[in-house]
Amino acid sequence: MFSKACEYGIRASIFIAKNSYEGRRVSPKEISTEIDSPQAFTSKILQDLVRHNVIKSVQGAYGGFEIDKNDISTIKLSQIVEAIDGTSVYSSCGLGLKECNEDHPCPMHDKFKSIRNDLRDMLETTSLDELAKGLKKGDAFLKI
Repeated sequence: MFSKACEYGIRASIFIAKNSYEGRRVSPKEISTEIDSPQAFTSKILQDLVRHNVIKSVQGAYGGFEIDKNDISTIKLSQIVEAIDGTSVYSSCGLGLKECNEDHPCPMHDKFKSIRNDLRDMLETTSLDELAKGLKKGDAFLKI
């Protein structure tokens, strides 16, 4: 459903949020190790997230990536998905057909439409705060 870049972007954002609560900035290398992604690919994803104001990049000896603690609860998963994959996840065909709509539906169109709507609701109501806190408490993990 999401691109690999988007999956990594969500994982990276959660990891950065968890560390931001602890007052720590994290390096691209630390992020890529923690989320089990290639470092160069991770760096490109992080640039997209900075460009879309999801995370902040701080240069210098004590630099790295962070999210303002006051912003973590306001950042929704939909912002991360849209920064990396755009909004196509809300309208794409469940079978991957290029031409699928109300006038020309694929066999799964009506069923997949409700799944896309549920996905949009979940992404728009889930904050980084709740996911980072689950990670911090040990109720969730980012890699095996």
